[in-house]
Amino acid sequence: MKPAPEVQGRTKVRSLGGKRTGIITTAFAVVCTSSIFAIPSASAAVPTFPDNLVVFPNRDFITVEGYQEKVGQTATVEVSRPGAGVVGSASSLVGAGDVAFEINHPGGVCWGAGTGLNVTPDILPGDTVSIKFGGTVVADTLVQDAYVTGPSAITGSTVTIQGHVGSGVDRDQFEQRIIEPAMKETDVGRRDVRALPGEPASDDSGAYTSSVAFGTDTFTATYNFISAETAAIAAAAGGARAMTWEATDIDGNRQGLTIAEFGEPGGPGMGGCPNGPSQSGPPAPTNLTAAPVGTAGDTVKISWTPAQAIPGTPAVTGYRATAVSRETVGGEQDEIGKRITGQADTGTTITGLDPTKAYDFYVVAVSSVGETFPAARVIPASDSVAPTVSATPGDGATSPTAQEVTLTSNEPSADIYYTTDGSDPITSGGTGAGTLYTGPISIGATTTITYAAIDPSGNVSNNMTATYTITNDPLPAAPTFTGAPVAGKGTASLAWNAPDAGGTDLAIMGYSVQAYSNNLAFGSPKTVAGDVTSLTYDGLEGDTVYQFTVRASNTNGAGPESAKSDPVTVQGALVAQAGADQTVVRRTTATPVTLDGTGSTSGATYKWEQVLTGATDPDKVTLTGDTTLKPTFNLPVYKYPMTNNPLTFKLTVTVGTDVRTDEVKVTPVPDRVAIGRAEWKSGDFRVTGTGSVVGSTITLHKGSLDGPVLGRATVTAAVAPATGGVYSLRLRDAAAGTANPGTVWIESSVGGVAGPTTVTNR
Repeated sequence: MKPAPEVQGRTKVRSLGGKRTGIITTAFAVVCTSSIFAIPSASAAVPTFPDNLVVFPNRDFITVEGYQEKVGQTATVEVSRPGAGVVGSASSLVGAGDVAFEINHPGGVCWGAGTGLNVTPDILPGDTVSIKFGGTVVADTLVQDAYVTGPSAITGSTVTIQGHVGSGVDRDQFEQRIIEPAMKETDVGRRDVRALPGEPASDDSGAYTSSVAFGTDTFTATYNFISAETAAIAAAAGGARAMTWEATDIDGNRQGLTIAEFGEPGGPGMGGCPNGPSQSGPPAPTNLTAAPVGTAGDTVKISWTPAQAIPGTPAVTGYRATAVSRETVGGEQDEIGKRITGQADTGTTITGLDPTKAYDFYVVAVSSVGETFPAARVIPASDSVAPTVSATPGDGATSPTAQEVTLTSNEPSADIYYTTDGSDPITSGGTGAGTLYTGPISIGATTTITYAAIDPSGNVSNNMTATYTITNDPLPAAPTFTGAPVAGKGTASLAWNAPDAGGTDLAIMGYSVQAYSNNLAFGSPKTVAGDVTSLTYDGLEGDTVYQFTVRASNTNGAGPESAKSDPVTVQGALVAQAGADQTVVRRTTATPVTLDGTGSTSGATYKWEQVLTGATDPDKVTLTGDTTLKPTFNLPVYKYPMTNNPLTFKLTVTVGTDVRTDEVKVTPVPDRVAIGRAEWKSGDFRVTGTGSVVGSTITLHKGSLDGPVLGRATVTAAVAPATGGVYSLRLRDAAAGTANPGTVWIESSVGGVAGPTTVTNR
């Protein structure tokens, strides 16, 4: 098994023909034979750097990058397919480091871990890969439709690679790459070569030029090497890849990345992981029961709840039920069985049993790839207890519109019969005289249902009745709030969406809004007429937390109450309002910041102060005008041990003996920096990389951010048409030292940090 790839766009970025490309250094490949889905160029929730989702569809392998603010929390990754739903899922704890966790790769977790969906999905173009925490999806990526279609071709010192690219793929967000460790010992000087769209561009080693050209749904990557020997090594490499991504941020980071790898097999990526969908037999049916029929002892009825195929696996086509004698004669046991066609079947009856023998009973689900393994086993038992049966909703239910009634027996194998004319649903002889219940009963007018159940042993329940009243006066649905309430002095402003009025011939006549404090209703509801969907709710008590509900009315009356709104603290007579939280971009010089407390009570006494972690808080700043409503401070140029943590400021407002406080956070936004190369040899030490702010100063440290300073460099503009900046720090002779420094970190004067990066020997 090949090692995990170095993640892209995090600490390794280089230029090729003036364009930025993330570095992924391990060889992988995609085998796809046709374009299945048209893929849009971007998702609405692509992860934001440093978080990312990297999908390797051929190996059904996922790398989750970043999410370091959630270290120790459980994340769930799901693969969803249009028309099929979730076809693969796994949960894992988020670990510390650039790679939070991996799925279907050594060192990671298997598909199905923590979710029970025990199948390795066959990830395809058009699938959506999402990550969620606590049931909430925080990001997703669409698997892109591009892949290499055959091995490399070579003519002299020219290598070409052909592939497919779908109509929905953004051609500007595409790269083809060949990876072969042996190239590190050639004039290329590294383990990979790559090609980008556009005119041929030279690699920074000068060992080759490359380009990618597109057809209608094809691409051709062309490499022209200076050395025929290097070309031969590249052409012989396996795992040519097509890389596509959904978004590129302003720093060139590739977000929502699909890495298609030619020739790599799919399925389980390590021992103990579940099979792929084409090798996974269906799960067994559930709620298995077996009961004797009659008194002869030669018939047993087996019942079950139908099996549900795992999404992405072949459909359940039927079942096989067998009775196996416990008696062994000559090494053989008698077996009697039935094959049942249809996924929705719920049971069968096995006849011809020997009343003098004991039997075990087994049931498996059947699909095109096999059967349930191991078979589900059920042992019959004698039964003299009558079943019970209940209805949902229960007797006396009233509804303004037609409703569905569900009948349920405590014995899943029992048959339920019902009538609507008051007659017995089951005769005294145990024969079903009413209608066999097969699913929810639709009640469109006032109706009384009589129902009963009979189990396979002939035990009959008592007759039950339930009356359902249909008033035919539909009410509106429950509205939903469009956002959190906005607090005012003794007021809260609310807005909501208009719900379904209850019918095409009905209209919303008005709304009523109820306030709650400590989950208790506060006062009487306030109303608005007609189609108005907002209200400023007044008369509330200051400095008190409230929630609200809203319900709509039509000519038939009021509909159900909505869910409660988000809580809001209503302002009192004295208000401290420290303003909205801010994000402030760091600069190469001190950055002025203004706080704003103008929403506070006028004519009061004001006092601002920074909330510090202690006397030595490295992020302490000096406030100017701390007794005014709009004080200022300078966000200083970054220098370790400063952090980019939010700065918290507290405003205290005083009138007489009354005091109110409020806090606001100011979060510094640093630049993005990365270490591309860190190489050492005696007398020559070089570190290069990228920075998003031209003019910033990069400081290189040995071992850690508080380690010795090895040197400094300025970020300069990248060569057009690339954006952002680059830096290069080179130490020679004595300055390079006599030993490899081991690991290095960098810090930028604009706040960005990167590391640790291991220094390699040249």
